[in-house]
Amino acid sequence: GGLIDVGWTGLAHWIMDPSSNLTKKKSAAPPPTKRLVIKAFKAKPKLPENFEQKTTAKLKDAVTAVHEKRPVNCSLEELYQAVEDLCLHKLAPDLYAVLQELCEKQISARLESLEGLPLDPVSFLNKMEDCWSDHSEQMLTIRSIFLYLDRTYVLQSVNVRSLWDMGLVIFREHFLRHKQVESTTTAGILQLIEKERLGEGVDRTLLKNLLRMFTALGLYVESFEKQFLNETAEFYATESSRLLQEVDVPSYFKHAEDRLQEESDRCNFYLDASTRKQLVLTVEKQLIQEHASMQLDRGFAALMDENRLTDLARLYSLLDRVDMLDQLRSSLVAYVKVTGAAIVMDEEKDKEMVQGLLSMKAKVDHILQKAFQNNETFTSSLKEAFEHFINQRQNRPAELIAKYVDAMMRSGNKTASDEELESLLDRLLVLFRYIQGKDVFEAFYKKDLAKRLLLSKSASIDLEKSMIMKLKAECGSQFTNKLEGMFKDIDLSQDIMVQFRQSPQFQDRLPPNMELNVSVLTTGYWPTYTPMEVRLPEELTTCQDLFKEFYISKHNGRRLMWQSSLGHCVMRVQFPKGLKELHVSLFQCVVLMLFNDAESLTYREIEESTGIEGTELQRTMLSLACGKPNCRILLKSPKSKEIAADDVFTFNSTFSDKSFRIKVNSIQMKETVEENQQTNERVFQDRQYQIDAAIVRIMKTRKSLSHNLLITELFQQLKFAVKPQDLKKRIESLIDREYLERDQKNSHVYNYLA
Repeated sequence: GGLIDVGWTGLAHWIMDPSSNLTKKKSAAPPPTKRLVIKAFKAKPKLPENFEQKTTAKLKDAVTAVHEKRPVNCSLEELYQAVEDLCLHKLAPDLYAVLQELCEKQISARLESLEGLPLDPVSFLNKMEDCWSDHSEQMLTIRSIFLYLDRTYVLQSVNVRSLWDMGLVIFREHFLRHKQVESTTTAGILQLIEKERLGEGVDRTLLKNLLRMFTALGLYVESFEKQFLNETAEFYATESSRLLQEVDVPSYFKHAEDRLQEESDRCNFYLDASTRKQLVLTVEKQLIQEHASMQLDRGFAALMDENRLTDLARLYSLLDRVDMLDQLRSSLVAYVKVTGAAIVMDEEKDKEMVQGLLSMKAKVDHILQKAFQNNETFTSSLKEAFEHFINQRQNRPAELIAKYVDAMMRSGNKTASDEELESLLDRLLVLFRYIQGKDVFEAFYKKDLAKRLLLSKSASIDLEKSMIMKLKAECGSQFTNKLEGMFKDIDLSQDIMVQFRQSPQFQDRLPPNMELNVSVLTTGYWPTYTPMEVRLPEELTTCQDLFKEFYISKHNGRRLMWQSSLGHCVMRVQFPKGLKELHVSLFQCVVLMLFNDAESLTYREIEESTGIEGTELQRTMLSLACGKPNCRILLKSPKSKEIAADDVFTFNSTFSDKSFRIKVNSIQMKETVEENQQTNERVFQDRQYQIDAAIVRIMKTRKSLSHNLLITELFQQLKFAVKPQDLKKRIESLIDREYLERDQKNSHVYNYLA
């Protein structure tokens, strides 16, 4: 499409005959040197007559031929030389004006021909594309002819546009002047885009070329983009309103994601790059931002319930685009609070509470990782949500978590390996962190740990110690001091029993076929146990006395108090169908040994002989006579689970079981109602002491303080939930005990009494 600018430098080209002697006689002498002399013209050169008119007419004919798409009469080299000649004779301005006028007439005529055409949008756009394509090609051809003008006059002149820019300006002016053409073109483009959005196939290349025309003319924003963005907003506003009624939440957001991708592809193919940001913002606003809150209320809970990770990840990504993650976080927190509260507050399903909380926590963590990109703000809010609902029901979650740990740590629990138990303990510790009443957990955990250690029911001492270390890292050494002391007592007791067995003076005095193992406990470390009286058989009394004599001889000044309720025995019983080894509690052992001398006994006789307290004796008799079939060592008459004084118990001579070792003492591991009440009462008492100490500590520092400020500081210092009424009672108690006094001038102010 252009001409090569060629100059002649006056070089002579010699053609030599191959047969000439010049090629053969290389050593011939050079011809004599000639001097070139340049002399001035005798007269000034003159242009031929009508040179400008003829040359201009020739060029005008060429331009007209280009516009009319017919062959040019002259060669392009000849036309180029004509332009150069006019420019060299300082006729470039006139030539530029002539060319501008010709282009203006051509463009005006082409655009006028498009006005009022009864065509459909696609046909009209094709005509418009042809017009623009012709103009572009013609301007390139014209520029190649007038290249010398473009490279000299245009570059050397101020405020004179290049030939290409001149053509664009003329096309722009006439395009704007012909309003119908402009509006029809814009409307047609918008109509095609809407059809494409509705799923119809369109000529994307046509759209691409026309939008590039708008860009080249500098009309893209003014004539197209503003209207395009407005119609885009209207289109998606209408579509979103319709979809809200027709599809569910996951499908809605999937559609929104697809639409955003479609618009991005549209930008890549035929829209100008500058449109991308505003277009995406428009679509995001109409499809996501305007309806996100309502859609979250409608369907977020269902997505969480069904664990739809892909949909949740899409939701996170879309809301992140419109800076609405706070709304998503609020919905997540609300869901966790409601779901968690339903688990915690359902008293009928207390046994399933901890497992339910573990499952819920694992599920939420998985969603947080896979769908919500481990967002730190979400993680922090989830922590607050768990703390909120798990403490709505005071004390009970802490108690049940402690009991869940106990069930996992007992021997005989074959549901998990040590590694799995270790992982489970870590997950339980996470729930433990959320609990405000950690003292409740400590009380029940200590009670259950004591039973596991004393009754040899722990699945793994290493796991027990690992749990203690985890609690120590979480709450400090003060929290685990007593728990660690319990392990020390067990270790010391083993050393004491080694010494006892190695002492002939005591070992030889034990009754035959008897072995003794005693755990010596430090009162401050272990839970408080209510002593229970029992009349031991002579053999067991002898064992007790021997150990007491041995221990006092080693530790003068110490006093032993026997805890019969925690004792357990292994006894061999000869049944008619074979010998069995029974693992029983001390109370069960005492009752069974009565049947060495009698075939049957009434409940009253057993009670008189053993001296065991009524409630405990009833539990013992029910476990021996009304438990599982493989544990019914005694037979009860009449058969019922209620015990009367005249009920008769008989040794079960027909007892048989495949196992040699039979555990009958499982009742010792079961928590009684009395034990539960006592543990809760001890927690309550300990809390009262902590409240009293906190009040005195604050008042000793502040000397004088108003009631409201004192309550506020107590809430900050106490590590468990407490009601203002309970704090007020403790304040009144301290006033009665003369630790504090009310101010004489203001009854709402307390003064510290030294």
